[in-house]
Amino acid sequence: MSARRLSKRNAPVSVKAHWFILVAVLLALAAALVVQGYMHHLAGIGDDSVAAGGSAGSVPDAVSHGGPVVDSRGGTVRTVSPPDRTLALTFDDGPDPVWTPRILDVLRKHHVHATFFVVGSAAIDNPDLVRRILADGNEIGVHTLTHADLGSAPAWRQQLEVQGDQQVIAGITGRAATLLRPPYSSENDAVRDGTWTAMRAAANQGYLTVLTTRDSEDWQRPGVATIEKNLTPSGPQGQVLLMHDGGGDREQTVAALDSVLTKFADQGFRVTTAGDAVGIASMRDASAGEQASGSALIWGIRLSDFFITAISWALVAAGVVTVVRAVLVVVFAARHRRAARRSVAAGRSRRRVDVPVRPEVIEPVSVIVPAYNEAAGIEAAVRSIFASSHPVEIIVVDDGSTDDTADIVERLGLPGVTLIRKENGGKPSALNAGLAAASHELVVMVDGDTVFEPETVHALIQPFADPRVGAISGNTKVANRGGILGAWQHIEYVVGFNLDRRLFDIAECMPTVPGAIGAFRRDALFRVGGVSDDTLAEDTDLTMSLCRDGWRVVYQDDARAWTEAPASLGALWKQRYRWCYGTLQAMWKHRGAVLQGGAAGKLGRRGLGYLLVLQVLLPLFAPVVDVFAIYGLIFLDPVRIAALWLAFLLVQFLMAAYAFRLDNESLRPLWTLPLQQFVYRQLMYLVVIQSVVTALAGVHLRWHRMERYGSLRVPPTA
Repeated sequence: MSARRLSKRNAPVSVKAHWFILVAVLLALAAALVVQGYMHHLAGIGDDSVAAGGSAGSVPDAVSHGGPVVDSRGGTVRTVSPPDRTLALTFDDGPDPVWTPRILDVLRKHHVHATFFVVGSAAIDNPDLVRRILADGNEIGVHTLTHADLGSAPAWRQQLEVQGDQQVIAGITGRAATLLRPPYSSENDAVRDGTWTAMRAAANQGYLTVLTTRDSEDWQRPGVATIEKNLTPSGPQGQVLLMHDGGGDREQTVAALDSVLTKFADQGFRVTTAGDAVGIASMRDASAGEQASGSALIWGIRLSDFFITAISWALVAAGVVTVVRAVLVVVFAARHRRAARRSVAAGRSRRRVDVPVRPEVIEPVSVIVPAYNEAAGIEAAVRSIFASSHPVEIIVVDDGSTDDTADIVERLGLPGVTLIRKENGGKPSALNAGLAAASHELVVMVDGDTVFEPETVHALIQPFADPRVGAISGNTKVANRGGILGAWQHIEYVVGFNLDRRLFDIAECMPTVPGAIGAFRRDALFRVGGVSDDTLAEDTDLTMSLCRDGWRVVYQDDARAWTEAPASLGALWKQRYRWCYGTLQAMWKHRGAVLQGGAAGKLGRRGLGYLLVLQVLLPLFAPVVDVFAIYGLIFLDPVRIAALWLAFLLVQFLMAAYAFRLDNESLRPLWTLPLQQFVYRQLMYLVVIQSVVTALAGVHLRWHRMERYGSLRVPPTA
């Protein structure tokens, strides 16, 4: 497919559809982040024996002074205890990949079964252990999805925690549990109003609550002997024993369990599950719907975990790329600056033998000014070029303007200024018309909204002393830099565009000589067929063509041109949208350079690779970074996230300060840099996203002409 052969059919629908896809992706990302944050950061497995605070005024005496198994289904409260010499052995907070298997081995060794109150998040991470618990004859109970304190949770979260854990159990095992143990619960007399409310709500869903009568306190790691003592009954009464197979180091738990089970057998105690101890069926077969919803929940959480892990690694990669880019541009800019200074010094002193001295380029230059409805600034542009210290002929090509652009040029009556009137055919056709009329071998192309300094043309063409150089990029400056939007664009021109051009110059892979100021050899332009209209970025397309033809393209930082920048967000969006879309077209058109050798290969592998990573892929990934930052502020460590952002901003500031120093610019506009990161950066990223969406949708974007403001002034003559 060529760069211009883009389908127009159903274009609006296609673009909207792709935007809907983008929004859907961001919503899916947000959902994944919410799930990830909820599952792993709003709660956690840890100390499971913290007594709940608060009043117990609403807790019935039957609960406070009753048995550890509480049944309040149907509104009637009933409690029951295991019969004498019967011990219900229970484990909380698992499954754990290290300790649960060892505990199961001990139970199997003593031919004993127990009840495992599993946490849903841990069960998702260790489904085989959950299945092994049942396969070994043990039973499973609900211990919430994320080990949340049900006593302090709102009703919606109580429902989510209990039913979520139940769904996980059903999805993994095909069975459903009827026993519940609220995290942070203990004996009956420790039940408080909040926990009792959660127990009643769970009872309405069919759950029986299992509290404890003897807590091993193994979570404190008090020593094997102390754990054994805490578990040993003082009489023949039946007990519900609490131990833990997850939530920390359970080495003492395993050792104490092995020892105490031997002791219980010697003392004639029967050790069994909670359900068996009180004579109830603790599990049932899950329905097909329960199993399906459970499997969907599990895979959804696993997918979100995978997604977030992938994004985390991608963020690391993006951070590394950003830092590497900052280091590269600064190092290459410094190298470019030193080379420029050595060249100037060599020109001033013929005694320098380490730098080749090339003759000064003094031959006249043809300056081509394409103009379409440029009445606001064409006079300033032409007069500034006319005031050049270097001999020039000026060719203004009026491309069918509907205002008085051509008349303004004609009324100037300046010698050496040629006006060509033609029907509107687009900027490339205007440039080609000017090229055909040019009298000189060296050609400078300048936009009609740009003014030159008196020394600009002379400084710009000096690299042509090297016969390998086919094109030269000048240093474009923002003229209307007042206001916050002007300051942001000023920063972007100095830091983004000009630093990159220094890097491209040293790396010999310059992708763009800007339309605002560029110099060319006329025969080089003719060799590549002139200025093509295949893309909306004719300057980028032309530069890439010259590189592929073997010409060197360089950057001359002391050749300054002053251009009008968009003064509104709408105008800025249109301009950057066209630039970005045109650059994508040019990259696609010249993709074959990646496989070529020589100058073309440098453009393909270095220049196109740089553009693809830094100006396409990273901006596409930027909304994910912003959403992830919000996630970090909510679910992770806000201080750490803020510190990372400040570190990123510091890198940006140091790089900007260095770029401003290279261009001899005041650092004053850099106070807007933090705001630029919050507003301007996102706007530019959205421009890239829409450009990519437009290209993928097969839409042919029309030329967006920027509004002119008449802010240009002719620089004073030297």
